[in-house]
Amino acid sequence: MFFSSNIKFLRKRRGRTQDDVAFALKMKRSTLSGYENEVSQPTLQALIAFSKYYGIAIDTLVKVNLTTISESQLSQVERGGDVYLKGSNIRVLATTVNSDNAENIELVSEKAKAGYATGFADPEFIGELPVFQLPFLSKQKKYRTFQLTGDSMLPIPPRSWVTGEFVQDWNTIISGHGYIILTLDEGIVFKIAENLIEKEHKLSLYSLNPLYEPFDIQVNEIKEVWKFVNYISAEIPDPVLPQEDLFKTVNILKKDINNLKRQLKDKEA
Repeated sequence: MFFSSNIKFLRKRRGRTQDDVAFALKMKRSTLSGYENEVSQPTLQALIAFSKYYGIAIDTLVKVNLTTISESQLSQVERGGDVYLKGSNIRVLATTVNSDNAENIELVSEKAKAGYATGFADPEFIGELPVFQLPFLSKQKKYRTFQLTGDSMLPIPPRSWVTGEFVQDWNTIISGHGYIILTLDEGIVFKIAENLIEKEHKLSLYSLNPLYEPFDIQVNEIKEVWKFVNYISAEIPDPVLPQEDLFKTVNILKKDINNLKRQLKDKEA
């Protein structure tokens, strides 16, 4: 249990004294001190009071060591993104920081993908990945960059570097948006998602390239989700033909096909 260390950590993080918190929770300072120093165990009423006061679920206060999670995760919990309040398990993310204690953006190359599928929660593995910074992204959120393989997401070119924002609560996945998803069987995939978690406990995943069929992934197969924010590529995407030009091209092809049919008929005659 991490209740004692968590309530002390949260109190100091918010710059409050034991007298401040005890007064707000209508308890004696000695009672609060006993909770913080593990001299006494909190009652159910006390747990509810602390949960309401800090805006953090009881399960999180008791089961998760808040002193060990990243600043972006902690900020998300404090802003109401506590997944225990939504009925799922908190996902503690292995991450790295630079010399200024700002979170890095780790790079997962094509070669590193196989190792990432098993080492994504291993701080040592994550610590060995190359890192960089994108100053225009929020410092309050966690990002990671993955190298795209294959042509399923054309016109985004193969081998592009796709950056995603860590998604703590999968219920917030927005249908029609792009996500990088780590799964048990498929590994890392970058797709457009349809959120069917609430009703069917799954995501339907679609490619931008219409040659690829959509497929479903059950929630229990998912390990991580990152919301697409941008991509970096050394290649220029293929141009998209304006609609009128596309119609003209199709009509030309039809005429060519008709001409070929007539030529074949003439030869047969």
